[in-house]
Amino acid sequence: MSRAFTRESDAPEALPERPAGPHPVYVTPAGLAQLRARAEALRRELEAAQERADAAAVQALARDLRWLDSRVAGAVTVDPAAQPRDRVAFGAEVEVEDAAGAVRRWHIVGEDEVDIAAGRVSWISPLARALDGARVGDTVLWSRPAGAQALTVRAIRYPGAGPAR
Repeated sequence: MSRAFTRESDAPEALPERPAGPHPVYVTPAGLAQLRARAEALRRELEAAQERADAAAVQALARDLRWLDSRVAGAVTVDPAAQPRDRVAFGAEVEVEDAAGAVRRWHIVGEDEVDIAAGRVSWISPLARALDGARVGDTVLWSRPAGAQALTVRAIRYPGAGPAR
């Protein structure tokens, strides 16, 4: 019998689950709030899709919500006040200067908080790894695809941590 005369199921094909990732879900307090807000927005979208009886959207949104809920449930919030003020660590906002004298500020955040245009880089990025443990005045070597770049740490602060101890 020709396939032209068979009825295909109206149900969408099952989507694979989103992978969890190999790293802990470290977040800043602001990052956790963002994750929770994204989950709430997805819940509203899911409810709307259920009301429309949009099976494909329901399936995709439910999958994404399961993934996001697992991120929130497994999140490890790093308290900026508990970080070492004299060294770069997770949550630090670091001001660096390159060999040409250009100054840039980077904030080391969780994977779900990354926004390169806003200067937020993941704690597992090559830049964050190069800066990890550095102190003001230290020069680190940032290994990049475009070639290694030396960066000198000019300032370290922890947003939301209050004044230095």
